[in-house]
Amino acid sequence: MENEPILVGQASGTEQATFYRKTYLHVALALLAFMVTETLLIQLVPSDWIIAMVNSGQFFWLFLIGLFWVGGMLADRMAFAASRQKQYLGLGLYVLLEAIIFLPMIYIAAFYAENGGAILMQAALTTLGMFGGLTAAVFFTNTDFSFLRTILVVGGFVALGAIVAGAIFGFDLGLWFSIGMVVLASASILYQTSQIKDHYGTHQYVGAALQLFASVMLLFWYILRILMSRR
Repeated sequence: MENEPILVGQASGTEQATFYRKTYLHVALALLAFMVTETLLIQLVPSDWIIAMVNSGQFFWLFLIGLFWVGGMLADRMAFAASRQKQYLGLGLYVLLEAIIFLPMIYIAAFYAENGGAILMQAALTTLGMFGGLTAAVFFTNTDFSFLRTILVVGGFVALGAIVAGAIFGFDLGLWFSIGMVVLASASILYQTSQIKDHYGTHQYVGAALQLFASVMLLFWYILRILMSRR
């Protein structure tokens, strides 16, 4: 039964295939929901408000980052709850949080950057291509990437500290920081895919989808920043 705590690595071939199909279907649906939500926000939120977000001081962005972090923790906990309804509410909440925090950058890319539409498309295709390649690397090499956990934890704290310091003291983190974050996001995809493959239960496909979606959006954020910085 779906609620039995069977690890994916110990499940039958049919159960594994069902789990993977549900997980990646939910990732795809989350990405689609993000695009729809972002489009609605751009149409419904007054442009003056969005520009105000872009021009807001460092303390506003620290507040927004803190709100995103707290909301993300809540969404993650809900996505692994026993109730399927709470799981979907958690995934939906995380999609909404991503759409809100992406709103200023997507707006600037779409309406102010030269060839903004092409930049967005290039960033999206690059992100999906990297995600597909990293996913294939985990499944085809059968490598356990659990060793990346420590690197991700340390790298995450260092990155958060740099972001907070940049916001407080008003300095740009630059291109190399974005490249480093692309590497960190790629490592996160490898780690999360490995965890899903070997350590998740067959009933945890919504939570698994949230983890992958979060890593994909982090990758997309910094690829888009890199492409925008080149214009």
